[in-house]
Amino acid sequence: MNQNNFSHSNVAQSFKVPLIPSLALYLVFALFLFGVAVSLFILVVVHNPLFFLSYLFLFALIAAFLLWNSISFRNNTTILHYLRSLPDADLTVARHGHLVKITGLVSCGNVSLESSYEKVGRCVYTSTLLFECGKLGLKPADVKEACFGWRLAYSERLSTDFYITDKNSGIRAFVKAGPDSRVIPLIKESRLVTTAKNCKVLASHLRKWLRDRNLSSEARLLRLEEGYIKEGSSISVFGILQRSNDVMVVTPPQELISTGYLWKKLLLPVDVDGLILAIP
Repeated sequence: MNQNNFSHSNVAQSFKVPLIPSLALYLVFALFLFGVAVSLFILVVVHNPLFFLSYLFLFALIAAFLLWNSISFRNNTTILHYLRSLPDADLTVARHGHLVKITGLVSCGNVSLESSYEKVGRCVYTSTLLFECGKLGLKPADVKEACFGWRLAYSERLSTDFYITDKNSGIRAFVKAGPDSRVIPLIKESRLVTTAKNCKVLASHLRKWLRDRNLSSEARLLRLEEGYIKEGSSISVFGILQRSNDVMVVTPPQELISTGYLWKKLLLPVDVDGLILAIP
């Protein structure tokens, strides 16, 4: 099984935005300052605000573009749009060593998983996230205080090897998502528990879950989310196809994959390192 338990401070992502050279950032900042100076000079000397307003409008467009890409990166929107833009592979002619996208129903292999909180069995992937309401300094907030920001305090993510049956050809492929496999799950968790502001004692099931993981069971503002891929679910898998006679295996790519520029969505490229699992 593939497992990650972490706090908010040491999350290791398997996808990233390609780095921009420092020189380019300094150049853009210098151009911005130069544009502000020129536009202010024209405004003061010529008393014409048109150039200044045009410059502010252009800067607002650029800021909105960068903000949109930042939000899309945090929500995995870029990778989802990239994956959905790809056609499903025809496994009858797909070649060995090529990237393929397969959509179909999943079934468990030798090992199946059970979700941590809801205890849903026969899963191939599970994720449980615990968020705490944090104040300045990332200290847990008291239940009597309002919550202005959530931080990830604990997480469990597990995946295991499974089978997927292609919806088009009916061919069954084995997916290597277990030990030593880099997996990028684009699965949205559902909110199961949110403690109320006036909560004095946590529910018994939640207290037991916390104690089993050596976490504090004191009353505080908490949010617990859980997601999973259960046997029989329909998902899309994106990885490298390995063929040996009539056996097909999908493995994580050995190199980074770039989503490229998605101009229709105004999205910058993102580098992906791992096997992608997503709901179609």
